Amino acid sequence: MNPLLSRLQPYPFERLKKLFDGVTPNPAYRPISLGIGEPKHATPRLVTDALNASAIASPSGLAGYPATAGEPALRKACAGWMQRRYGLTLDPVTQVLPVNGSREALFAFAQTVIDRTRTDPAGLGPTVVSPNPFYQIYEGAALLAGATPHFVASDPARNFATAWETVPEATWAATQLLYVCSPGNPTGAVMPLSEWQMLFELSDRYGFVIASDECYSEIYFRDEAPLGGLEAAAKLGRTDYKNLVMFTSLSKRSNVPGMRSGFVAGDAALIKAFLLYRTYHGSAMSPVVQAASVAAWNDEAHVVDNRAQYRAKFAQVTPMLAEVLDVALPDASFYLWAGVPDAWGGSDTDFARELLAQYNVTVLPGSYLAREAGGFNPGAGRIRMALVADTAECVEAAQRIVAFVQSRAA
Repeated sequence: MNPLLSRLQPYPFERLKKLFDGVTPNPAYRPISLGIGEPKHATPRLVTDALNASAIASPSGLAGYPATAGEPALRKACAGWMQRRYGLTLDPVTQVLPVNGSREALFAFAQTVIDRTRTDPAGLGPTVVSPNPFYQIYEGAALLAGATPHFVASDPARNFATAWETVPEATWAATQLLYVCSPGNPTGAVMPLSEWQMLFELSDRYGFVIASDECYSEIYFRDEAPLGGLEAAAKLGRTDYKNLVMFTSLSKRSNVPGMRSGFVAGDAALIKAFLLYRTYHGSAMSPVVQAASVAAWNDEAHVVDNRAQYRAKFAQVTPMLAEVLDVALPDASFYLWAGVPDAWGGSDTDFARELLAQYNVTVLPGSYLAREAGGFNPGAGRIRMALVADTAECVEAAQRIVAFVQSRAA
């Protein structure tokens, strides 16, 4: 077996299942899960119509192997969305590549980028830098590419901005890949232009590639849409997008996680290398899914409606929870990143176990989304709540959490 597999950490939801072993949820309440970030809003009719129409109109389309590069119509639709959303003109042939959701692409990209033979002055070996807390795929991708992850904690005092300035120069010199996530999971923080500029300058100095995970970009609560990585580069005159690739997905934007559809865009040289890797990896998207994806990327009305649903939901739930938890409306995404009250001694795991047992509500301990670095785990003492269900269910969950916390305080 590949010895690198032994370096993988248990996935957060495996740890959650183990944490809940022996816990009997209160049967007086129906179960409500805020644990998994799986969209529950209705799939747009235009997407299902396109799926059905494609399968009926071209049944022979499933008889052949689809091209890894995707159909021209899909790449054109992706590029068209980039133009409408960010004002960027991309070449759909050389700068855009469809992928089977951002998760598999984020993982596969590390296998494309990491060069195990490259040396660095301090002898640290191939290094992958990422925020902390973080989406667990970053760590797994780094480990299975033979690299060493380096985690950089977010700073609650700065709206959970990642403290990139704490990374030692020797680590930057060994870094081959940097994962960023904006809007962030789990914090919901959005990176400003100044932060992008700093990272671009570091990339120029040390030669590492930036993988920008932007799958939550269309769920936001401010008037201004979140700044994208390629958009930031263009604002700074970096229109070749050197060493920069962004990753996005229809899962959250269009409520179709089961389609596993997204795309990457950016540096043409990196896209070319990634396409070569994917040709051997066997990552071509089903033609039926491609047809539905074209319909989704070409329509914005359902995205506006989806965002309005989240805004209404967060407007009700956040003030309720803010009365008993350290939590505030995020910049974007569909998570609340809340501090655990002192009554639980800062234990996010105890809070989660007791909440399930007493009120049958599932939340994810923040420590499961982070790693200890510099002597502390930046996710410890916090919980992540995914407000993905309908508003009524999320409000009911919030009411139970408020009662749970108040009962301990009493």
